[in-house]
Amino acid sequence: MPDGQTFEKQGTPVPTTAKPLTVKIARTMEDMMRVAVIRAAVYMAEQDCPYEEEFDGNDFCATHLIGYVGDEPVACMRLRFFGGFAKMERMAVRPQYRKSKIAFKTIREGIKYCNRKGFETIYGHARDELIPLWKMFGFEVLETSRHLVFSEYSYTEMVNINPLPDNALTLESDPYQLIRPEGDWDREGILEDSVARSTAASTHYAVAAE
Repeated sequence: MPDGQTFEKQGTPVPTTAKPLTVKIARTMEDMMRVAVIRAAVYMAEQDCPYEEEFDGNDFCATHLIGYVGDEPVACMRLRFFGGFAKMERMAVRPQYRKSKIAFKTIREGIKYCNRKGFETIYGHARDELIPLWKMFGFEVLETSRHLVFSEYSYTEMVNINPLPDNALTLESDPYQLIRPEGDWDREGILEDSVARSTAASTHYAVAAE
């Protein structure tokens, strides 16, 4: 959910006609820099959010999605996982790109990603004025929603519940699939190449787990 994303400030639109919209998972430190720049532009510059409130210590225990218009990183979302539910947060789109559909694609990919990982329930805090937007994606106000105020904005608890897809990851999934790169579970990973290498001659062992 957008812990403060604003859609009313559009900025000067950047032409996006014919540019592909893609969403990728942050995998490198350079990707994390892209995330940090987008969030700084939105939360710190637009909303005057203090640094320590925006970069709250949870970024390296989360999955981050980056939305691109063409080759330009313009949107991001943070996902964290708890017992029985996923939490969608820190959704941000650079002002010039808010008339594109990248926000919609990023949200849909975030839902799809959580469901694929085996989480039927996705929880988040929506800015009160953005509740109608999140309802477009199947989110509903939590029956026991508590009033939340942080960083000088008011929020409402919302939840999205979907049946899991047939290919959701479980304990019954192929163990090789579970060690593939995050989000790239349907493509053979590099560790599977190592199966063909013989280790019979090795007499040295390391205590390790994959």
